Amino acid sequence: MTPTSSSVTVAEIRAAADVLSTVIAPTPMEFNRGLSERVGAEVFLKCENLQRAGSFKIRGAYTRMSKLTDAEKARGVVAASAGNHAQGVALAGQMLGIEVKVYMPVRAPMPKVQATKAYGATIEQVGATLDESLVHARAWAEETGAVLIHPFDHDDIVRGQGTCGLEILEQCPDVRTVVVGLGGGGLLAGIALVMRELKPDVRIVGVQAEQAAAYPGSLAAGHPVAATAMSTMADGIAVGLPGDVTFPIVRDLVDSVETVSEEGISRALLFLLERAKLVVEPAGASAAGWLLENAGTEIEGPVVCVLSGGNIDPLLMMRIIRHGMVAAGRYLQFAVRVPDTPGSLAAILADCAGLDANILEIEHIRTGPQISVDEVEIALRLETRGPEHCERVLNAMRGKGYTIVHELGQD
Repeated sequence: MTPTSSSVTVAEIRAAADVLSTVIAPTPMEFNRGLSERVGAEVFLKCENLQRAGSFKIRGAYTRMSKLTDAEKARGVVAASAGNHAQGVALAGQMLGIEVKVYMPVRAPMPKVQATKAYGATIEQVGATLDESLVHARAWAEETGAVLIHPFDHDDIVRGQGTCGLEILEQCPDVRTVVVGLGGGGLLAGIALVMRELKPDVRIVGVQAEQAAAYPGSLAAGHPVAATAMSTMADGIAVGLPGDVTFPIVRDLVDSVETVSEEGISRALLFLLERAKLVVEPAGASAAGWLLENAGTEIEGPVVCVLSGGNIDPLLMMRIIRHGMVAAGRYLQFAVRVPDTPGSLAAILADCAGLDANILEIEHIRTGPQISVDEVEIALRLETRGPEHCERVLNAMRGKGYTIVHELGQD
């Protein structure tokens, strides 16, 4: 790896850890058997979803804000965030006695908005993305003199987030691979700086949502390039442009930046809920999603997978669980056409029951452009035991003479 030109040192990250020692406790590191079996190596989960305010962001926010002068504190601070940084800044402001204003996207998850308000911050929701909210935050800072607390692009933010890397080495000293979700890059940059100095042979992987991935194009170009599209459930890592501070660190010290699909993220959320008993938000599950999508490839263990946050809207959780169940082959959706005669519906329900497929939803459709006057279309959503059971159900239904007119895809 090429040495980075970053001014952040591990000694400074250790100093940040000393400051944070009175504010936060180290988050748990948990071995996960299910993920280890799939990856083919020991996998440990670094549970930043259990951190104060629900994510790693308090590390950087408090580190940055604790260094402000009395005059700067008196002017207050401003931030832009989709939610986790907002909560970190608001909590730090509460502890340090600093007035906080936060600009959040209009579609920021409501629980994150409410939690930020509960910490005492003033909220203004503007723009569709973090980058648009950041424009307003910069303008407010220029207008009022408030100090902008950037979500990732500041040395003190990187120093604070790097304390997570120190904990990783303390809790798993034999680590060989570290996988971290990547948005703006503050967490990944901080961890990479620690690893490269203290354990340089560790493989470091950054993971972006493939539908909001600014880093691959930026790395190819050699400088930050704005993403052309941002459409992901992982709002916490939906950052359209890498930062000037974080980009060179990621470029110089991180082994690879990979992407994970939306299906991979939803599968990971469901897996972590079922197998690890952990509530994780989409951005926080991106690293685990990449591991699941790449199970069977050569990933050297022990692996530390950072779960960066757990602030998820319950309504989104319900949709994601449903999406994840479909993606994992646990739900089967299809429609058949049968004669519109008494007993047809009862027969198909009995046949599904005989195949040990539990019916979750059913729709009885009598009219449509492709439906004859003497037939009816029945759409079913079934709960199954996995992909093999899905295929067995479909084959059995065809064998019983049913014509499957729609095999429905994921939600």
